[in-house]
Amino acid sequence: MSTIYALTGSEIFDGEIWHRDSALVVEGGVIKSITARSDVSNDIRHVELNGGKLVPGFIDVQVNGGGGVLLNDGPNVDAIRTICDAHFAFGTTALLPTLITDTPEITAAAIAAGKAAAQEKVAGFIGLHLEGPHLSLTHKGTHDPKLIRPMGDADLLAIIEAVQHLPVLLTTVAPETVPADKIRAMVDAGVIVSLGHSGASYEIAMAAKDAGATMATHLFNAMSQLGHRSPGVVGAVLESGDLSAGLIADGFHVDKASMRIALRAKKGPAKIFLVTDAMSTIGTDITSFTLNGRTITRAGGRLTLDDGTLAGADLDMISAVRFVHRELGLPLDEALRMASLYPAESIRIDHHYGRLAPGYSANIVHLDDELEVDHVWIGGDSHYVR
Repeated sequence: MSTIYALTGSEIFDGEIWHRDSALVVEGGVIKSITARSDVSNDIRHVELNGGKLVPGFIDVQVNGGGGVLLNDGPNVDAIRTICDAHFAFGTTALLPTLITDTPEITAAAIAAGKAAAQEKVAGFIGLHLEGPHLSLTHKGTHDPKLIRPMGDADLLAIIEAVQHLPVLLTTVAPETVPADKIRAMVDAGVIVSLGHSGASYEIAMAAKDAGATMATHLFNAMSQLGHRSPGVVGAVLESGDLSAGLIADGFHVDKASMRIALRAKKGPAKIFLVTDAMSTIGTDITSFTLNGRTITRAGGRLTLDDGTLAGADLDMISAVRFVHRELGLPLDEALRMASLYPAESIRIDHHYGRLAPGYSANIVHLDDELEVDHVWIGGDSHYVR
């Protein structure tokens, strides 16, 4: 593809407003301009699209797997590349491969794989998410209780060292098990700390926020709930303007009424954004797989352990966008921001990602009128065509 071209023939959503009869001009892998279609020079190659919508590429900060691969099963660059590739077809142009609680050896291998993926500039890779192992046993969800453990000094040092070599490092911790001074040390080093798999009180959650935590992992799921005398982690997230939160919008993890209530209640400027919590099933027809030696079954849009515990999600990002738009009634532009701008803000990359604006990375998704993904560009290069 030439270094400069113009995408024409579609509505364009820049992350804030819609543009019609306009062209999206890309040069050198970044957005150059959105301009009137009639003003685009004939010297620039025109890529004519047949209607639909051009929108910012989706960003997913919680992706356990895809394409038949789970990061825990063999954390290496090839696994990361396969996971990223699997999600392109669903509009995700940037993601954090996520390691679920595992052994220290697997955790170290995942960090090494992330460093290598960053060096090799794997398309779609923007960093790592370590979801555990420093979680609460009472809110473990699908995490193997035998592998959950306190954060020692060596763990802290490994995380602080890792963030020096990764574009983004996000870690989910239970604040009742990780002291505020360790949260502050991670944050000071550049780590993004998220609260999750936690039975913490409102007070402990807010103390973690004061220590620098800025996010909560999969709102409502595996965390202390909002009670009339004990607001819990959910209450802290909704009441604090400093805590953003991921939301698994598949209709199984959280009831639609709870989603609507949370979206109305959330104090800003931090936002609720979409995550998939996707497992290896995405982009495949597999019906079961294993995690830490335990079988997970895929059926009816759900992934479950033998005891019925939800184990990640059988969800892709464009499906989550359609869900909050069609099932919750959110305007399409807000649903799109929940999949692009808001996650970009949550991991502090919104100066280059989450919008179609001059100087931003040309991570672009073309949707048809039924909100199916037709075409994906990453850094201006085509990575998926339906």
